[in-house]
Amino acid sequence: MKDFEGKTAVVTGAASGIGFGLAERFAQENMQVVMADVEEEALEKAVERLEQHQHRVTGVRADVLVKESIDELFAKAQEQYGNIHVLCNNAGIGAFSGNRAIWEVEEPDWNWTLGVNFYGVLYGIQAFLPHMHAHGEEGHVVTTASLAGLMGGSGTYGVSKHAVRALAESLNGDLFARGSKIGSSVLCPGFVNTNIGNAERNRPANMQKSDLPDVDDETFAPFAAMLKNGKAPSEIADIVIDAIKNNVFYILPHPAWDDTVREHFDEILARKELRRGGVPAFMTPREDGEKY
Repeated sequence: MKDFEGKTAVVTGAASGIGFGLAERFAQENMQVVMADVEEEALEKAVERLEQHQHRVTGVRADVLVKESIDELFAKAQEQYGNIHVLCNNAGIGAFSGNRAIWEVEEPDWNWTLGVNFYGVLYGIQAFLPHMHAHGEEGHVVTTASLAGLMGGSGTYGVSKHAVRALAESLNGDLFARGSKIGSSVLCPGFVNTNIGNAERNRPANMQKSDLPDVDDETFAPFAAMLKNGKAPSEIADIVIDAIKNNVFYILPHPAWDDTVREHFDEILARKELRRGGVPAFMTPREDGEKY
């Protein structure tokens, strides 16, 4: 997809972080942008920021956990702008399980993490793709996964991102097999300066944890520092725009971690025991000045 002007993009998780960066970048390409987010107040402020620059944007409160909410998002976007050309299934959360083993993680954590990070993407595909494929114009779907979806470890978050990466690959294959004019990409960033570390603010009441302790400040501090020192969302958005224009499927905006990814897959193909324990390599502090 080369031509963006006058086309319509829908971005979930658009009130902040990567989602806002994408919405802003699409608006700068003279697209109409539907910004969706579960945080209504933050969404209103984000829309106002872009409207101040005379961008054509609309805010729609949507909860990716709820299929009907995403169906409604599609209906509102189509009603206002007609054909949808770009869909960014970007909304995501990080439910951090601390030092708990995978078998100790409570069901609410699984339900919330997979609900947002996997089913939220699936619902977006189910709601938008029949329309996008049928209208016959060029378009693109961007699925936000993570570097954690290419590596081992990372608990419930890593599981969800492996799943959504596989979903994106399946979507890509289905679009190709049907001769669709809709391209697709999966975004696998490392650390980005976003609010994902504060995702608990949006945990639904019916998915609250029991009295098991949360991640303590000491455990979380290195992760928070790496987020703060991560790439800017605007930089990620620029990379995504280029990937859409060139129909690149795997968007890997953190090349400093290429060797780490390569080592993981080399271990798989070596048919030997995988390395165990410790913090995943992509979560360790860098000493070369490169962004996380």
